[in-house]
Amino acid sequence: MRIAMWSGPRNLSTAMMYAFGARADCAVVDEPFYAAYLAQTGLAHPMRAEIMAAQSQDAEAVAQSLTGPIPAQKPHFYQKHMCQHMLPGIPRDWMARVTNVFLIRHPARVIASFGAKYENPTLADIGFTQQAELYDHARALGQTPIVIDSADIRRAPEMMLRKLCDAIGLAFDPAMLSWPKGGHPDDGVWAPHWYGAVHASTGFAPAEGPLPDLSEEHRALAVAALPIYEALAKVKL
Repeated sequence: MRIAMWSGPRNLSTAMMYAFGARADCAVVDEPFYAAYLAQTGLAHPMRAEIMAAQSQDAEAVAQSLTGPIPAQKPHFYQKHMCQHMLPGIPRDWMARVTNVFLIRHPARVIASFGAKYENPTLADIGFTQQAELYDHARALGQTPIVIDSADIRRAPEMMLRKLCDAIGLAFDPAMLSWPKGGHPDDGVWAPHWYGAVHASTGFAPAEGPLPDLSEEHRALAVAALPIYEALAKVKL
């Protein structure tokens, strides 16, 4: 089985990759289109040079790798994808050959976390619009894509991971509930900038508290993203 998990930044996506990576039967890949995205946009992301050197910038080659042989000859392949990386010129035909899952999070929480590490984020940076487009694309392929909310996972990790595994037809493995401190061997080269909290963890963080207070500029961004989040939340597990 190949699972494409579609997320925006700061969305529990790395912890979810660690959960699947803790399974003995599952290979993982971390944001495989990141270098191609940076090559096409020219964006000055943190660690840009290292990312460009570490990954293929050829989006077609990356797409082929996602449906080619699974690393380490494992039966399952978990692919952590950022929705905003899927620019119009990046292939999407391979999505017909994977199980597409959409990981959502309230935009106020995404923006508060992302904005602390990336100056002046825009709607294009946080992936909500692209997530809706990709969800619609998966439906147009005849699939019934699955939506899961990061807040629900943090509130009840075992229950929600069991629900997710059941929805995709994969047996739940209790190993998914914990992982070693310090990161995963398949972390992207950008991990030192972004993954500090999850590297210090050995499992999912507890339930979140009240929504964060945002600056006026960030509030406007959250208002723009909220209808997209709410629409996907209506069909979540």
